Order: sequence, then structure tokens, then C-alpha cells
Amino acid sequence: MSWLIANWDTVWPIIIQHAMLSVVPTVLGLIIALPLGMLLVGRPRGRAVAIVVASIVFTIPSLALFVVIPSIVGTPIISPLNVVIALTLYSTALLIRTVLESLDAVPADVKDASSAIGYSSIKRVIEVELPLAIPVLVAGLRVVAVTNVSLVSVGAVIGVGGLGQLFTAGFQRDYPDQIFAGIITILVLAFIFDRIIALIGVATTPWLRSGRVKAKRAARRTPNERTETAMLDTVIGLDSPEKKANV
Repeated sequence: MSWLIANWDTVWPIIIQHAMLSVVPTVLGLIIALPLGMLLVGRPRGRAVAIVVASIVFTIPSLALFVVIPSIVGTPIISPLNVVIALTLYSTALLIRTVLESLDAVPADVKDASSAIGYSSIKRVIEVELPLAIPVLVAGLRVVAVTNVSLVSVGAVIGVGGLGQLFTAGFQRDYPDQIFAGIITILVLAFIFDRIIALIGVATTPWLRSGRVKAKRAARRTPNERTETAMLDTVIGLDSPEKKANV
């Protein structure tokens, strides 16, 4: 930590670069995977092909992909764009499965009810299924974001790796403090990304938050309070499921 504090002016720009190289592929991967997954819902063959292709892409070693991409798209070997393209492919490969699984998690009776009241298949996915799929989708997005924070450092081998530069420089100088500073900073950055995405998930699912609040309030009641509430419901007739529904 002492090395990190002493060299903060040098490390801070590297942190910004690392953060950008992590955030951009995560966002692009979500932008690509989300509509693609929504289109593949209800198409078993297309879904199977997409999952196979995504699995193949993710098995390609990151370092090999960083080296191969410049020859395909014509970018310089040390261009940050190579890292962005490679990590976008990885993000899309991971998120396509997450999007499909999150939409699968929506209860079937909700889908049937929305279709019964006149929702088209596309409108149902966008307005009904997607909001309910947010918790599962956010969980997968958190994994992708943290994975990207880690993979960016591999780019240091080709000269574009953000905080990975601390690893290579520390190894070349045989200076463990610099390597430990890079590890600690990456862990902190991954934790910050994870927390931000988790908070976004909470903010976009207010119905879950209100449900948790009610559950906590109910759990805090003493046994006597719960007994009194049950007795009151019995007296006024709210112990009946039909009357509870009306209330």
C-alpha cells in the first residue's frame, strides 16, 4: 500500500484506463446480448446455435484473441480497441446465456396472462418479461463486469493492460510491492463495479425492495403482536382468503 500511495499520481491515470477498458465492453456486450436473447426466446434451434457459438468464443484464450484481432480488423497491435473488441466478444458470449436464463425465470402464468390480455410476443417480452427478469440479469452482469476487470490486465502483455502494467513492471524489476499494489487496486475496482451494478439492480426493481421491507417488518413483530394481528383478522373477517383479496 505504501508504494501505491507514494505513486498515486502515476497510478491514477492507469486506473481510469483500466476502468474504461472494463466498462465499455460490458455495456457493449449487454447492448448486443439483450436484443439477441429477446429474439431467441421461443426459438429452440436458434437458441441452441447461439449458445454453442457463445461457448466456442469464450473458450478462445484472451491473449490469443488480443493478438489475432489486429490482423482481422486492421488495428495497431497496441491499440486499446483490440482489448475492447475481445472483451466485448467475451461479454456477449456470457450475457447471451444470462439473458435467456433470466427470461426463462419469468413464471409461465405471467406470460400466459399477458398473452391473454392482448400482448404480442415482442411487446410481452419487452414490457412484462424483461422487467421481471432484471434480478437474474443483474446477477449475470455482475459476474461479467468483474470478469472484465480481471481480463483487462492480460492486455498488459501486448502493451495495453491498464493496471496489468503494474504486474509486468513489477515482475521485470523484481519489485513485489508494485505487483501487490496492482492486485489490490484491481480487487477494489472489481468490488466497486459489483456494488454499482447491484445498486442499479435494486433501483430498477422497487417492487422487490418494498416486498423485503414488508417481510422485515413482519419478522420484527413479537409473537404476541402476531397473535393479536391474527385474532383481529379473525374478528373482522380478514382470515378469509376471499376477503383478503378484496382488501
